[in-house]
Amino acid sequence: MQHIIDRFISYVTIDTESDPNSNTTPSTEKQWNLANKLVEELKTIGLADVTIDDKAYIMATLPSNVDHEVPTIGFVSHFDTSPDFSGANVKPQIIENYDGKDIVLNAEKNIVLSPNYFKDLLQYKGQTIITTDGTTLLGADDKAGITEIVSAMEYLIQHPEIKHGKIRIGFTPDEEIGRGAHHFDVEKFGAQWAYTMDGSQIGELEYENFNAAGAKITFKGKSVHPGYAKGKMINSMLIANDFINELPKGETPQETKGYEGFFHVHHITGSIEETVLELIIRDHNKLKFEKRKDLIGKIAKKINKKFAKQFGEDIVTAEVKDQYYNMKEKVLPVKHIVDIAEKAMRELGIKPIIKPIRGGTDGSQLSFMGLPCPNIFAGGHNFHGKYEYIPAESIQKATDVIVKIAELTAIPGTFDVAEKPKRKR
Repeated sequence: MQHIIDRFISYVTIDTESDPNSNTTPSTEKQWNLANKLVEELKTIGLADVTIDDKAYIMATLPSNVDHEVPTIGFVSHFDTSPDFSGANVKPQIIENYDGKDIVLNAEKNIVLSPNYFKDLLQYKGQTIITTDGTTLLGADDKAGITEIVSAMEYLIQHPEIKHGKIRIGFTPDEEIGRGAHHFDVEKFGAQWAYTMDGSQIGELEYENFNAAGAKITFKGKSVHPGYAKGKMINSMLIANDFINELPKGETPQETKGYEGFFHVHHITGSIEETVLELIIRDHNKLKFEKRKDLIGKIAKKINKKFAKQFGEDIVTAEVKDQYYNMKEKVLPVKHIVDIAEKAMRELGIKPIIKPIRGGTDGSQLSFMGLPCPNIFAGGHNFHGKYEYIPAESIQKATDVIVKIAELTAIPGTFDVAEKPKRKR
């Protein structure tokens, strides 16, 4: 297992934070540092057809070692880290034989990873926990996934007695800012289906995710000297506040779970004359998703009507743009791809945790691009912040799942895989 730990640490200590304000792909130049390292590593372990394009998308092939027809499958992960928290100068800490007590991440700043707050820690007593030093994120999202895919391919190369079909792997930039699949060449990848290794705790297996949209609402106002403002001033910030208060109570991220959708106000900037409000809309149910989007327009219309006479034109404008959709629609017709992953976990003694993703992955977009793509655990917890951690044993188990999926897929007649999904470009 030390080999896997060393590989993981070699990845997370390279800063690959993405930038939502950049128009380039990858969005940050520093993502090339890990991308180029990965290309060389894939060649070194013996993979074929190793390529990297001008946008840093990496693909490689493990050729089939059987003489019967086997579906080509793929595994995908992203190498950027979230801009929500610093990914620079990551200094991982390794806690062997975790005793179930508090882990001091940073004594000087009194930053503690405690099972009293993060109760999931207790399920990893006796294991090797990799944490941050309390000043950065760790980057297990999704460098753990990359570690698992590379390690699984290396293992299969070193153990030719394990029979498998053709396997394609792909690594992408900019997933954390929603662009990971934007330039992914599904036709070039050439797999019938794939799995993203981008879930959280051990056992997670997901093929449902949110339908997602983003909304930008602009409020206009009129600035007048406050001493003479009666009946004349219109404060756009207060109108924005009225808009927020019109959203359904209790339907925010911190108050919902499971299949429950939400509205999430994440940015607001303003002055008396203009305020811009940004929020995201999420729901697993397509009909409820459409109703949520419609509500944004209805609230804007209500406020415009209220101020029509005083302002003389629309005081609120709302732009709503879809971001991604629920992959369930594309995965259910080929449900055997989920069954294979579930069987692989059970054969390895891992209890599958099949649940909806309260978010999205590259897999949700790839599924609608013609590559059905469920999501499998990568093993980490508390992503995007200083309390992020991962058990080394979970990295090993995820690696084992990839190997087992490859093995199961190559067994003739185990699953009905004759019908190929149609690709959409």
